[in-house]
Amino acid sequence: MAESTANMSPFKKMLHYSDIGMAALVILIVVMMIIPLPTWLLDILLSMNITIGVVVLLSTFYARRALDLAAFPTMLLIVTLFRLALNVSTTRLILLNADAGQVVSAFGNFVVGGNYVVGAVVFLILVVIQFVVITKGAERVAEVAARFTLDAMPGKQMAIDADLNAGLIDEAGAKERRLTIQREADFYGSMDGASKFVKGDAIAGLIITIINIVGGLAIGVLQRGFPLERALGLYSLLTVGDGLVSQIPALLFSTATGVIVTRAAGQTDLGKEIFSSLTAYPRPLFIGSILLFSLAIVPGLPTIPFLLLACFLCLMGYWVYREGKIQEAREDSKKEGGRSPAGAEGQGSPPPPASPEDVMRLLTVDPMEAEIGYAVIPLVDPAQGGDMLDRIGTIRKQMAMELGLIVPPIRIRDNIQIKPTEYILRVRGAVAGRGELLPDHYLAMNTGSAEEEMVGIPTTEPAFGLPAVWIAPEMREKAESLGYTVVDAPSVFATHLSEVIKRYGADLITRQEVQKLTDMVKEAAPAVVDEMLSVLSLGEIQKVLQNLVKEQIPIRDLVSIFESLADNGKVSRSVDFLTERVRESLTRLITLKVQDEEGIVTVAALSPNWESKIQAAIEGDLLHGWQFSLEPKEVQQLLNAVSRAAEEMTLQGHQPVLLVHPDVRLVVRRILEGSLPSLIVLSYNEISQDAQLKSVGMVE
Repeated sequence: MAESTANMSPFKKMLHYSDIGMAALVILIVVMMIIPLPTWLLDILLSMNITIGVVVLLSTFYARRALDLAAFPTMLLIVTLFRLALNVSTTRLILLNADAGQVVSAFGNFVVGGNYVVGAVVFLILVVIQFVVITKGAERVAEVAARFTLDAMPGKQMAIDADLNAGLIDEAGAKERRLTIQREADFYGSMDGASKFVKGDAIAGLIITIINIVGGLAIGVLQRGFPLERALGLYSLLTVGDGLVSQIPALLFSTATGVIVTRAAGQTDLGKEIFSSLTAYPRPLFIGSILLFSLAIVPGLPTIPFLLLACFLCLMGYWVYREGKIQEAREDSKKEGGRSPAGAEGQGSPPPPASPEDVMRLLTVDPMEAEIGYAVIPLVDPAQGGDMLDRIGTIRKQMAMELGLIVPPIRIRDNIQIKPTEYILRVRGAVAGRGELLPDHYLAMNTGSAEEEMVGIPTTEPAFGLPAVWIAPEMREKAESLGYTVVDAPSVFATHLSEVIKRYGADLITRQEVQKLTDMVKEAAPAVVDEMLSVLSLGEIQKVLQNLVKEQIPIRDLVSIFESLADNGKVSRSVDFLTERVRESLTRLITLKVQDEEGIVTVAALSPNWESKIQAAIEGDLLHGWQFSLEPKEVQQLLNAVSRAAEEMTLQGHQPVLLVHPDVRLVVRRILEGSLPSLIVLSYNEISQDAQLKSVGMVE
């Protein structure tokens, strides 16, 4: 419930009604330009103008970053209008009544000693300082800061996207960081324009002062009949006083503008930063002390001021030197804290071990990461038109839909140690694939129908190892007309990444991921999860899921998988036995995966002779563990025979599928997975009864 205004503190009440105050100030500015103000009110407003300038300048000293004063550009506009409105009001009173209040009179008489010549000189000096030095420098810094901030936005956005993909930040954190970058760009862009207000204000102040002097002389001499000397003294003092009252706050705001745009890397308030910078090293202080002492003994120069400053710098240098020695002693004591007091003299202690935090950071390995050369960065950077991050998000969704595999965020980082056009895919820190991309070229692959060779840069398609060439964009239509398969560089990377995920997706299934999956299923089917966990551990469930993903079996239907594990886990906890039983429970899903559009499952069957020979070579069973003792020569014969059958099926346009007896399916798969990873090995029990089988031959 919102806090009522009656219970608010005075400060909160002021903050609550601050919008009304700002609206009243803007109305007051308009009124000041139209209606004459009494001198007492003008004195208050002039004093308030100076106060605002002091407060804003001091606030910039304590702001650690520009966005701490995000409203500064708008505030600069409002106070500039306020100051010009005050100039209009004081000019009206000076010319009408020759009296603009005590503040203007005090600045014209007391500050410059009643001498309008001195006042004019002081006023001109202030205008020169503000216009030539501070305003011009602040304007240039604001312009450069705005340009560099806008140029740095793509790199910052890319860093945020990389951290988001790596899981270092969540979506809310990424959104907040993007908003901060946008606000910084808007702020410096606004400051670039707001600095023109300060420049125009300085010019306007000088012009208004000249007009006041000329107008005052005309009114005093021609209308009121004053002697020229009296009119010059009266109106010039008032005009100079008015100019000083206006230029001092303007100078404060100009300085505040320069401070806020030059504080690019502040970590603390300005006073601490400047003092720390000047007292970082004792040697400059000692050298400065010697120089001042030398000036103190030079005949004709004042001795006492230089001598006092020399002593002060020498004392500061001593303090800084002593503090440095104390700090070194503390660091040495920390390093030597483990040294034995009985150690032999002259023997140094061994180097201190690295802190556990440093070692732990070195042990952190990303589940998946991609290292890219600098020439590939445009494909990843959205600011340069790259859509790779969107493609990666699509791939993660596709893996979840096809395999039920939750792919963790993929960290993308640039690596200057590899070729500019190269990329490396890593899974758990190990290299899982690498390739080369030419961002401004297309990859043309001859699938067998093209007879004419394309002119380009020869290469190998990274996902499937097919021979290909990189061709220029203008040759794309010709390559397609000749029968080449042509894809762009981002598609090459995305295809390779998809294949790497499919091949090594099992390595991404950790116990923690299994815990998340069981918790998710428990919300809908708590009885199944409780029964399964009563007979199996998370590690055993993890290994079964990994075995399924290795053979491209989707694990989306977790309820059916967990039910099978709960039933068969009571018989045996053997991972191989459980994997085969789960596969049999997913018969319809497996059949749908291998059948064609007409519902036909085309397979090559393993001959009974091979099945008998493999069965005889198995020692043990799936329930209690097994070993395989087939002769290497016979294993090679089996590989050659299956490889020929798979090649023939591929040439006929069929997906290579080998059908074997259920008792030897797992063993055959283990034999073939190293040489034929894409071959699907099915047992008779894994084919749905309503499926149509078509055999293309027997593997003899």
